Amino acid sequence: MTLWLLGNQLSVDAAPLAGEDEVLMIEAYDFADRLPYHPYKLTLVFSAMRHVRDRLRADGYDVTYLQAESFAAGLAEYAAAAPDDDLVLQRPAAHRAGERLQDLAADAGLTVTLVENDLFLTTPAEWDEWAADRGDTYRQEHWYRHVRRETGVLMDDGDPVGGEWNYDDDNRETPPDDWEPPALATFEPDEITREVHAMVIERYDHLWGNHELDEFCWPVTRAEALQALEQFVEVRLPAFGPYQDAMVEGEWALDHSLLSPAINLGLLDPMEVVERVETAYEERGVEPGAPAEAVTREGTIPLNSVEGFVRQILGWREFMRHVYREAMPELAETNQLDATRELPELYYSGETEMTCMSEAVGHVWERGYAHHIERLMLLANFATLYGADPHELDEWFHFGFVDAYDWVTTPNTVGMGSFATDVLSSKPYASSANYVNDMSDHCSSCAYYHTKTTGEGACPFNSLYWDFLKENEAVLRGTGRMGLMYNHVDGKDDEEWAAIRERADEVRAMARDGEL
Repeated sequence: MTLWLLGNQLSVDAAPLAGEDEVLMIEAYDFADRLPYHPYKLTLVFSAMRHVRDRLRADGYDVTYLQAESFAAGLAEYAAAAPDDDLVLQRPAAHRAGERLQDLAADAGLTVTLVENDLFLTTPAEWDEWAADRGDTYRQEHWYRHVRRETGVLMDDGDPVGGEWNYDDDNRETPPDDWEPPALATFEPDEITREVHAMVIERYDHLWGNHELDEFCWPVTRAEALQALEQFVEVRLPAFGPYQDAMVEGEWALDHSLLSPAINLGLLDPMEVVERVETAYEERGVEPGAPAEAVTREGTIPLNSVEGFVRQILGWREFMRHVYREAMPELAETNQLDATRELPELYYSGETEMTCMSEAVGHVWERGYAHHIERLMLLANFATLYGADPHELDEWFHFGFVDAYDWVTTPNTVGMGSFATDVLSSKPYASSANYVNDMSDHCSSCAYYHTKTTGEGACPFNSLYWDFLKENEAVLRGTGRMGLMYNHVDGKDDEEWAAIRERADEVRAMARDGEL
């Protein structure tokens, strides 16, 4: 039997490899004809595949590496050379992708046996057991605590280390004016990456994003990914927690790990990432309430930084994978707020006088990345308030981000970002300019006034926010967590609502016409 490795299953330590010495890899191109993918995303995937091919061959594996227009063509070519072979494939995370690949293989006369995907921390069976009595709505915090207990990560004799499960309240600071961003782990594109990038630019003429290789900074090998992990732990992790929700003009990375592309490709195992961070805390950690000299001593790592990062991997990543499994295929079509407007032009051009949106879209254009608060509270928030179709937004995230795959973008965007379903959140993550002003320095340089809701120059977030609440009152008022905001809605008179609607209509027209 031969192990078939997909482009997002690139772990050289995956369990299925242990029993095989023959590997099939197919570099298929036609999938990228369907969407205007960021050049960096395609460059990253194909370069990482070729590097893993070379690593496996160096380790003694017999690797068949085919370059084909499609998986169907690649499988047909492989079947012609090895007609009696059987393939083993880790079940892809995308909905029914495994079954589709089995069908393609069958058409070529091959059989494919699907086995458990080794690139996640928890299994479908573990989720099913946990979720059995929880109905159709799931909460990440409950799942996160369950996984902490099961794995023992950041646990002390059955209790969470430090006495609290969640230190979000300590992680909402913004950097001081004299703050300087920490160093980044950088990787000079090698010959393979440059060859791949040239092929991508020549092969595809419809791509969205930076076509030059000048900002490409993503690890394409396991060695580089491990180097990026070490650099994060040693340099960026200490301040990750306090500033993880902050946004600073001109800064795209702040203290974020930037490890999600490597993890989602399989270059890093999620548990090894969690364990490395936990080990660093055991060696240099500082619990809440420690003396000031311990907290400020160089090299120390506060618990709120460690817990906040662990929650992203152990909690959110695993949670989104399983919610996606449960909610598909309905998740791909749901739209409980009936939002149908086309995504504003600024998402494609990046041209807007809104500093926050210009920064966020610009980050995606330049490097195929924006951190989680830019994704949720700027890019998804604005689209939701505007009334954009959540599935067009999902598609935009899917082709624009280097770490985006259907299993992670769809629940994050359609569920959490757009509230097109309540399967994973009980209220929308929607806000006015107040949040942007609290968590960033963007408003101080913006052409719009974050303190104004109506009239010329009023921040678009404000009128859209109140109009969104009014327009979707039938769905949102009864969610149970929107009572305070609807008290404010009820306190506005007809004259104020008329002004809000006028400004909201004006903002939508400007956004639609590319004049915002």
